[in-house]
Amino acid sequence: MTTQLDAAILRSWMAQAVELLGQTRDEIDRLNVFPVPDGDTGTNLYLTIEAAAQATVDASDEADGAAMCNALARGALMGARGNSGVITSQILRGFADAFDADAGGADGRLLARALRLASDSAYRAVAAPKEGTILSVIRGAADGAAMAGEDLEAVSAAGLEAAQEALARTPDQLPVLREAGVVDAGGRGLVVLLEGLHRAVSGLGSPLRSTARVVQPAAHKPMVGYDGPEYEVMYLLDAGDEAAAGLRSQLNALGDSVVVVGGHGLWNVHVHTDDIGAAIERAVEVGTPHRIKVTRLLEAESLRTQGRGTPTARALVVVAHGPGMAAYLQEAGVTVVLAPTRGRASTAELLDGVTRTHAQDVVILPSDRDTTPVAEAAAAASRDLGVRAAVVPTRSIVQSLAAVAVHEPEARFDDDMIAMGRAAGATRYAAVTVAAKVAVTSAGTCAPGDVLGLVDGDIVEIGTDVVEVANRVVSHLISGGTELLTVVVGAEATDEQVTALTEGATAGRPHIEVEVLPGGQRHWPFILGAE
Repeated sequence: MTTQLDAAILRSWMAQAVELLGQTRDEIDRLNVFPVPDGDTGTNLYLTIEAAAQATVDASDEADGAAMCNALARGALMGARGNSGVITSQILRGFADAFDADAGGADGRLLARALRLASDSAYRAVAAPKEGTILSVIRGAADGAAMAGEDLEAVSAAGLEAAQEALARTPDQLPVLREAGVVDAGGRGLVVLLEGLHRAVSGLGSPLRSTARVVQPAAHKPMVGYDGPEYEVMYLLDAGDEAAAGLRSQLNALGDSVVVVGGHGLWNVHVHTDDIGAAIERAVEVGTPHRIKVTRLLEAESLRTQGRGTPTARALVVVAHGPGMAAYLQEAGVTVVLAPTRGRASTAELLDGVTRTHAQDVVILPSDRDTTPVAEAAAAASRDLGVRAAVVPTRSIVQSLAAVAVHEPEARFDDDMIAMGRAAGATRYAAVTVAAKVAVTSAGTCAPGDVLGLVDGDIVEIGTDVVEVANRVVSHLISGGTELLTVVVGAEATDEQVTALTEGATAGRPHIEVEVLPGGQRHWPFILGAE
């Protein structure tokens, strides 16, 4: 008989739980009516525990109980899926905290303390706890285990039986469950997890028979409809404990089903919301979000198309830095993300742009070298949303314009990407701006008010007159094979300066065509492109 909750038992527990959740996954999916009747709770729990189990496999054979429990808790945190999966990862974190704080033996008393910490931490993680959910079931398990003494197997059995009884009560606590004739799906999954624990503790003995009154929707009762937020947003967040606590309340104002779990600088965040961008921006304000995942919830297709026209097959999302260019691109059928003055578009803004296209395939053109990583993050989040998204890493708006010019929405996705990439790569870019401070550059030292000319991102000219510097930049930019010079006019450029620049660019170069476009960008009188 096992008397100690050690590393071997924990590893066996996760293996047993994966096996049992694999057997009951479809059943649990069918129970899923709260908070969203999207039929994926069993699958999410299975994937979450599978990640925890893999962490125990990867852990050292020399690991003690505390190290093994911390490994599986971190594995669950990193692999958590869905609302119930995130809460379950926090339940496992409660187990790990119990091991970390334990100064005595790892017998039934440790298990009872672990269940109590698991319950308390799970309730704290949820912004608006509701009874009749997985929270009620873990608290029931903790209450039952607390009365079972010191024997590990007896405590495990008592906790499991109490969890089963709590699960059977969930329809009485949550009207949506009573209406559908089911028990809570997340709670059912937790009972399966505790069955795995009891099997590991008792030496692979048969799991106790569930006393849940209802394990699948009653055939004569309709499934519950859903009119809540459209999206599930999840991400990992690197942030301090105080910042994460504040984030929980901020997200609660944006939606529901808010869960923020983790600790020690790493958090798993979950929220249902209609405002994807705001949910991600709140995270950016307090830390560094990564592995962002956005999923449309139930009835997503009707929500996506209702009143919005027919979704398009492929769309472009382009970052613009001025209202003139934004209007020009919009007239061309491009979805525009307008970058702030002296700033860059955020991941959330680009993701919002992708969502606004309602397209199956989306190509993002960042128009700036430093925005490219942000665009890649938005594309990754879009793929989790079910959109095929990719980035053509344009470094200037003129490269984006060249890519837009060759875009073929009816071509194969990869062929279209290659064509746009080649067009962007064949376009050299330059710009004229005014120095805001003293700086040492590759062209010499500049002072505030000096006019700077840049080619391919490097400062090559310093002067006092915008047109003179711009014409010198043109000489750097064009070559014998240049056929088209694009001039994007900024907010501070005058008509006289535009005329002087175009006349200077074509003087002695009759083969070059000049295209002047409205930009409206501030602080950059001219942005130039040579094709």
